[in-house]
Amino acid sequence: MPERQYLIDDFSVQESWRIFRIISEFVDGIESLSVVHPGVAVFGSSRTREPDPLYDVGRQVGRLLAENGFSAITGGGPGAMEAVNRGAAEANGKSVGLCIQLPKEQAANPYANIKVYFRYFFLRKVMFVKHSVAYIILPGGFGTLDELFEALTLIQTHRIRPFPVVMLGKDYWKDLVSWIKKTMLSKHGMIEPDDLDLFKVTDDPAEAVAAIKRIVVL
Repeated sequence: MPERQYLIDDFSVQESWRIFRIISEFVDGIESLSVVHPGVAVFGSSRTREPDPLYDVGRQVGRLLAENGFSAITGGGPGAMEAVNRGAAEANGKSVGLCIQLPKEQAANPYANIKVYFRYFFLRKVMFVKHSVAYIILPGGFGTLDELFEALTLIQTHRIRPFPVVMLGKDYWKDLVSWIKKTMLSKHGMIEPDDLDLFKVTDDPAEAVAAIKRIVVL
């Protein structure tokens, strides 16, 4: 019994100190990213590597963002994130990596010229939303879908200001978009028809950036 009581008390102490770690990470993130406005967050798979054509698409996105006055913000890892950071850095733009500390360490890519490290996923997600004026979604897995649907949910529920969400790659996203329209909307009525206007799908990186520029005033 005494041993169990010790473990409970120890857990409470650890939880209390975790609050200070969270506050510290919030403050560091806000201060470090104060220079990136206006930023566009770009999400995509860490598995996208050269010579995959999607890598070149990500690189084009980063370059176009930099050339049009936007900071390119990614998760700071390899694959599509590296490609976007690389394109932005090559165009002498602000190339931002919000890196996450994982049990299996994911090294930061070398092209982010502004790096911020996070221990907690939820803090990192807050920073993406806080410092972005738009999202571009490249083909990716569960993490990419998580960021996509979180943004759409926050916009739909008016928890954040509306901003452009552009999904890049019509062939990759067509089945998901079809399911949203046919199953979520038409068959079950889980969303409203206007919710389809919360996102745009295109194949053209230049069109994606142009769609953002039409709405976002620099």
